[in-house]
Amino acid sequence: MISRIEADLSISLLEPGVRRRYEAEPGLLSGEVAALTVRDKHFPPLVVLDEIQRVPVLLDAIQHLIDGKKARFILTGSSARKLRRGSNVNLLPGRVVSLRLDPFVLSESKDLQRPLEDHLLEGDLPLLLDVEIPQDREIDLCSYVNSYLEEEVRAEALVRNLGPFTRFLELAASESGNQINARKLSMDIGVAQNTIASYYQILEDCLIIERIHPLTQSHSRKKLAKTDKFLFFDLGVRRLAAGEGRRQTPERMGVLFEQFVGLQLLRCARLSPQPCQLRYWRDGNGPEVDWVLELDGCLTPIEVKWTDTPRTRDIRHLKLFLSEYPQAEQAYVVCRVPRRVKLHKNVFAIPWRDCGDLVPKEGL
Repeated sequence: MISRIEADLSISLLEPGVRRRYEAEPGLLSGEVAALTVRDKHFPPLVVLDEIQRVPVLLDAIQHLIDGKKARFILTGSSARKLRRGSNVNLLPGRVVSLRLDPFVLSESKDLQRPLEDHLLEGDLPLLLDVEIPQDREIDLCSYVNSYLEEEVRAEALVRNLGPFTRFLELAASESGNQINARKLSMDIGVAQNTIASYYQILEDCLIIERIHPLTQSHSRKKLAKTDKFLFFDLGVRRLAAGEGRRQTPERMGVLFEQFVGLQLLRCARLSPQPCQLRYWRDGNGPEVDWVLELDGCLTPIEVKWTDTPRTRDIRHLKLFLSEYPQAEQAYVVCRVPRRVKLHKNVFAIPWRDCGDLVPKEGL
């Protein structure tokens, strides 16, 4: 990634020798920047630092260079844990814009016309899209899980006994998309519930899982779910981390389809020019809606169905939601229909490839 950016200086802190140099003498960065030949006199040099969380002490030198208008920076990293939780770490307040680099959304890979099953089983990591042979894609995914999840995430765990964390990782991947049951996980793995919570926090800090908050406000319902649920950031990574093969039952494909749509909505919400939140809605008495987009006080309920023939029974909870929340004007069923279908006066079924269109994109 770094080699494709026209930077005046690119540094990868993944390399042990490079990392040791800056750990020993962070001031080297300032000297290297001062020695650069500026290509454009109207702008300070552009410096790219990859895996900045590995040498957070460099952030002090970076602040000095930014404040002195001596350099511009692109700082990348695969984990925010060491930055957020380290003591006396300079987070460059007021000087940085935080951006999330997600796997592809559908609009970015629409020319490939990948089958839905490939999205559900292989995920949407850019590195896989150029690999034509399915067996090679599986090898690449397995390599990613082994090299990143098994090494990087384990290193972040800071636990002496890696056995429970390895088992937790497998179960967390299998339970992706569900409400978290820390008590059950603690019993299955044999660790305390607060340890389970810390494990989830590690995955979240390492950008492996996405936290989804429930919609809890209601005028009449007293048993709405209040527990967060988590999604693995990529479904291919999820499958390999869970130790699952490619063969899945239709029921399981429906579960994965729901997660896929949730991830697409979440990624598109991050790209929206307006603040947009993804939530879910569940009543303890039975009614539930898979996903709810919350935008500027308006709510859009969305059901996900593994069908190409949506029926009246598929929208009963959507109609209930619309009657419960006056700030919700339209509802949608994302499914495998070839084109948009009106199911009720304000409920529509839409093709799965169009689910990202439910999030506003004006200004992009």
